[in-house]
Amino acid sequence: MEFFNDVGGDPLKPSLFELVAQEQLRDLLQPALKYVLAVFAQRYPRYLIRIVNRHEEFYAFIMLFVERHYLRKHNASFSENFYGLKRRRKPWITTERATAAVGGIPAGEKLRSREIWRSLFLLIAVPYLRAKGQDYYESLGGGIDSDILEDGGSERHIRELTDEVSSTSIAGVLRRKFKTLYPWFNTGFEVWLLAHNVAYLFDRTPFYRPWLAWIGVDLRRLNMDDFLAHQAKQNVISSKKSGFLAVLRRLLLRSPQLLLDSLRLLLPTAIFFIKFLEWWYSPGSPARSLSISPLGPAIPPPQILPPHPAGITIDSTKYGHCPLCKEPIHNATALPSGYVFCYRCAHDHVEQHGNCPITLLPAKAWQLRKVLV
Repeated sequence: MEFFNDVGGDPLKPSLFELVAQEQLRDLLQPALKYVLAVFAQRYPRYLIRIVNRHEEFYAFIMLFVERHYLRKHNASFSENFYGLKRRRKPWITTERATAAVGGIPAGEKLRSREIWRSLFLLIAVPYLRAKGQDYYESLGGGIDSDILEDGGSERHIRELTDEVSSTSIAGVLRRKFKTLYPWFNTGFEVWLLAHNVAYLFDRTPFYRPWLAWIGVDLRRLNMDDFLAHQAKQNVISSKKSGFLAVLRRLLLRSPQLLLDSLRLLLPTAIFFIKFLEWWYSPGSPARSLSISPLGPAIPPPQILPPHPAGITIDSTKYGHCPLCKEPIHNATALPSGYVFCYRCAHDHVEQHGNCPITLLPAKAWQLRKVLV
């Protein structure tokens, strides 16, 4: 990809790899933050459970301040600044020779309020609306495999979700239309972005995303002039009065900006640390063998209950078959006795007889447990 951008082209034009990488970093921030909140919500549900339930709104609210700060100070979003990129107001007439002769950063490249608010809308509002649309599509039964619910259960499930009053109600019709059209709309949107990526790769367009043309900006690599300008700002701040009270006052006033600027290093480090802890405490981690439990040896699993003489017989040679319907297990569900059946078979038998069909151990419908295989 660098070959297309650097040979005979603009050296400050970012490659497609850089643009895709910064976009993937932005997409990783939300699930990482949600994972952290979910872990702490288990210990402090009184304070965090509402934030976890409204995570999309909470994340959009936080990123509004973060992205606004980076756009105003660095002329780039958080992920773009992390990869050494910036947003530049696209000039109507390109004057590279005049800019190189004068030196420095042209005043016309700095983002104005219009470009900043348009960028904020497309960086925060559009991903938020897409996430809510995906959640609503899944709540209507979108993406559910038909094997999960058998005997027409999936159709009945969708019908219950899309019909409120009658099959001809306006709400039900709109829900069915949304469920039908959303996959096509989403696929068309992704194909549109892919076509624009290919056009950018072969220099058919200067914009990595089609909406950048509406904003009136393009993405560029940071050059030496940008680093010199940033260093000059730091020197001006450090050259101010150095008294204790002056330093303390300046530190208190700049603490929000310092916190937002430190996110460039803190967030990637936090993501790495979270993934490391997730690996460290995972059951299959080799690190768990290095530590010896202070509680002694692990408790062995309980023994399998033997079949009751009055219960149904099982064939140990037919692994993966339901003992009730004798067919391959669909939507595996375990009873308190430990035996696994199809969900439909187990639920119907427990509702009628109130026990395990093999051991005759008493069981209730709420005691059924789904087996993830």
